[in-house]
Amino acid sequence: MFTRPASTLGDSSLAIDRSAASLGNHHRRDFLKLGALTSLGLGLPEILHLRALAGSQPLRAKSCILIWLDGGPSHLETWDLKPNAPAEVRGPFSPIDTNVPGVQICELLSQTAKVANHLAIVRSMTSPLGEHGLANQYLLTGYKPSPALQYPSYGSVLTRLRNRPAELPSYIAVPEAGRAGAGFLGSAYEPFATGGDPSKPEFKVRDLEIFPEVDELRLKRRLEFSKIFDSAQRAHESETSSNIDSHFDQAYRLMTSPQAKSAFDLQSEPQHVRDRYGDRMLGQSCLLARRLVERGVPFVTINNTGWDTHESLVLQLKQGYSGAKVGVGLVPTFDRAFSSLIADLDSRGMLEETLVVAMGEFGRTPKLNARGGRDHWPRVFSVVMAGGGVQGGQVIGSSDRTGESPQDDPVTPSDLAFSIYSILGIDPNLELTTADGRPVQVNQGGKLIPRLLT
Repeated sequence: MFTRPASTLGDSSLAIDRSAASLGNHHRRDFLKLGALTSLGLGLPEILHLRALAGSQPLRAKSCILIWLDGGPSHLETWDLKPNAPAEVRGPFSPIDTNVPGVQICELLSQTAKVANHLAIVRSMTSPLGEHGLANQYLLTGYKPSPALQYPSYGSVLTRLRNRPAELPSYIAVPEAGRAGAGFLGSAYEPFATGGDPSKPEFKVRDLEIFPEVDELRLKRRLEFSKIFDSAQRAHESETSSNIDSHFDQAYRLMTSPQAKSAFDLQSEPQHVRDRYGDRMLGQSCLLARRLVERGVPFVTINNTGWDTHESLVLQLKQGYSGAKVGVGLVPTFDRAFSSLIADLDSRGMLEETLVVAMGEFGRTPKLNARGGRDHWPRVFSVVMAGGGVQGGQVIGSSDRTGESPQDDPVTPSDLAFSIYSILGIDPNLELTTADGRPVQVNQGGKLIPRLLT
């Protein structure tokens, strides 16, 4: 909150500095209302100066949902179509208008087109890495992979810097984390993976139930033993043990808390809400992510696989299976899930405080190959962001006429990481420490994506 001045403002510049420094924890538009500022005793010159200072402050989202499209989605069949390019470049699908004048996306994203006013489509992402494993690491950490050090993913860094003992873990992966791990931060900051398929009626989160032969009394005894062990361990290990609960502490809370278990209970959602997201794994994973951030989980990764489309684009991206009368391929499934998540967060008043990012590790080649697919292409691709203070209804950067290279405002994975951390209230220049005492910045060489924030 703003520091309330005494009855007389002896030093208005000091009050301005204090007020500007506090803006990172609040919504700038709320604090820049005339009434809020005049209550501080500030005149018009001070208000204008404070408004200018606030313009350089990124909004701080409470949580982030990262939809990881594993395998590398084709930018040319999703966010960056080239209808005027030669046939071998433009591919099988046509662009459609969105609810933002002048912005078009793929016809298979018809529902997403209706929420484009919330989206920032970055069409100028660029990376030199075209191998899945290396590219994954770069996009999920903002650091180029190194054989000397494994860098942590966004959720692990957030967990390390937001010390938050709670019933639900700070970093949850649905259903698995893939390569979005803790790196040099250690196992204490690995994500809690739900396992299973949230779209199945029998879906249960693994490790959430007590084994039948272990009653609650025995579990409490084991918890006490775990605390004794952890206390002894802290005397010999780094700060990691003291900054976060042990795995057993976390598991104990999950197994014994009705509130924690209810967060994963999709059956409690109204059927019309579940239907809106779609009955496939990605849709129900997005619904589960909404339930988790609604209950205070800071970071949720949804791992959606299958985007490595080297052949049969129409079958994989549109139809889903041969003879399908209604497309249930990768893009229509994503369209339904993603658009429902954005609309749902917005209707609940949660979008302003929840950053949503949809991306993969690279794009696909500008020309179709002989198998009717596209191969790996990291030189230019697209990422979509929404919420958390992101300025919606815009396209950032562009690719050239064939979708081969960035044309305007190239954005690197380091820039993306810098922007994500800034939105989440993490100083990208902050230093973390490896197990051997080596300081490593949260982000290196990145900058804020231009025009991204309101």
